[in-house]
Amino acid sequence: MSALFESNLRGLPLIGRGKVRDLYAVGTDHLLVVTTDRLSAFDVVLPQPIPGKGEVLTRVSNFWFARTAGLIPNQLSGIPLEQVVTDPAERAQLGERAQVVRRLKPLPVEAIVRGYVIGSGWKDYQASGAICGIALPAGLRQADPLPEPIFTPSTKAELGTHDENVDFAHVIRLLGAELAGEVRDASLRIYRESAAYALGRGIIIADTKFEFGLDDQGRLHLIDEVLTPDSSRFWPADQYCPGFSPPSFDKQFVRDYLETLYWDKTAPGPNLPQDIIERTAAKYREAEERLTGV
Repeated sequence: MSALFESNLRGLPLIGRGKVRDLYAVGTDHLLVVTTDRLSAFDVVLPQPIPGKGEVLTRVSNFWFARTAGLIPNQLSGIPLEQVVTDPAERAQLGERAQVVRRLKPLPVEAIVRGYVIGSGWKDYQASGAICGIALPAGLRQADPLPEPIFTPSTKAELGTHDENVDFAHVIRLLGAELAGEVRDASLRIYRESAAYALGRGIIIADTKFEFGLDDQGRLHLIDEVLTPDSSRFWPADQYCPGFSPPSFDKQFVRDYLETLYWDKTAPGPNLPQDIIERTAAKYREAEERLTGV
């Protein structure tokens, strides 16, 4: 399977490159989002791509955008790629990694929802009995389900820096009380409905990150990526057992490998063995197959 580390389109102005996505201007009202095969871990872009990863993320996001369209508007424009990228060779380079989206004003908040005690939330709970200041019952084990999903937002960090967990009061100061409440409620609603669907497909969504933007009328839209192996922690339901960290379909697999290395988690990142690359690509594909049935 071919890999795309970086896109290069001659016919569209490049706006910028993020950790994973390349953005191009399409007139004044739209963007072309190219989800490359780059992989970031610990906020460092690793030097090798994961073949097919960008196509999986794009297809999975499109799947969830369609499923959640009745809950909240989203960024998709419906404009076909061939209308924007007219060169057949450039379209072939992109494969299924590109979306033409509406240009919306992104909110400066990572909308994180947690349904289980894991990751940084587990460390927080062990230290304080709470996650991001939200008090929880005593005696929870690692990977236990929470009594109810919780909204634990963070700031959106610049490339190469770390997100910072914040409380809901901070989100109110950033967005205002009405919009902050709308973001929180939408995040929890999307998570609950999507997690229930995914469980029926054999995947536990332990936690996830949403991003939102506003149109010219101030209406909230779901943007970026949705419930992918990059933005979420996916566990196989048939291997779930609380008390330890379950195996995952997401890039936690790569993080676990990197934790075994003598690396200070600053750029440049280490090269990955071919076996790790292939196994990671397979995990992404299996997550898509389980979720979408394709």
